[in-house]
Amino acid sequence: MQEDVQDNRDTEIAELLKGAVDLHCHSGPAAMPRILDHHEALLDAAEAGFRALLFKDHFYLGVSHCAMLEKLVPTDVKLYSGIALNNASGGINPHAVNHAINIGAKIVWLPTLSAQNHIDQQEGQGKTFPKTAKRMLPPEGLSALDGSGQLLDSVKQVLDLIAEGDIILSGGHLPASELIMIFEEAGKRGVTKMLVNHPTYIVGATDDDMRAMVELGAYMEHSIAMWSEGSGKIFGPEELAHYIEVAGVDHTVLSSDLGLRGSPRPIEGYRTIVRMLLDLQISHDDIRTLIGNNAAKLLNLT
Repeated sequence: MQEDVQDNRDTEIAELLKGAVDLHCHSGPAAMPRILDHHEALLDAAEAGFRALLFKDHFYLGVSHCAMLEKLVPTDVKLYSGIALNNASGGINPHAVNHAINIGAKIVWLPTLSAQNHIDQQEGQGKTFPKTAKRMLPPEGLSALDGSGQLLDSVKQVLDLIAEGDIILSGGHLPASELIMIFEEAGKRGVTKMLVNHPTYIVGATDDDMRAMVELGAYMEHSIAMWSEGSGKIFGPEELAHYIEVAGVDHTVLSSDLGLRGSPRPIEGYRTIVRMLLDLQISHDDIRTLIGNNAAKLLNLT
């Protein structure tokens, strides 16, 4: 009887994963040590019936990888990528953003590993973050603000390009205080798709910060990695339910943020989080919204 219940739950999870969208897949090749490459991530997603997969790398634009993989390995999964505005891309570089959008990027991440906020937290508070396989040049800290606390002109130009391209603006690892200013300006400039990566990690968003950013139109993207065994698990079911309540189902995205060596494969992370959502008695419709429909909307797939 117990085996039958388990089989039924596994079947239920498999059905819910059909049509899922991962906006934060950390497959390789990458400077970080990864447990799978883009090809393997695609095959996993296709087998599970995912609708789309978006590759994220902190150092390079992955659009060309997506185009070639879609051609060489035909599946029903759409592949996307974007550009992270770290030192490797020239920082907050409108030229890099312009090029990325023109060849099909669907997201621009503001500085992540090169964000001064990220650097400060690693060095000042003793927080650990995955290291690159080989030593990289020391990061040059980046902020969206000038010395007077105003948004840089380069940031405003990037916002204009994102608005024109109708793609996703992601906050990267900038602090919540900067993101609120950025999203306010982004809305004025016509940006309609805004995303906050793991708002409670590195970004340091409080519940009130998250609510303020949702009011500005942003989606809160929570990393499934933070609920996955083997990947430095941080949170439990209670936190998951709370963060969904804070932003609301319609403004919450659950993405894997998985691929680092020692962590589960992204698809396993999705199975874990869907099981947790079912245990929390979240409805099937809401689960599909959290793991697929909201992300699909941001990619203009709906």
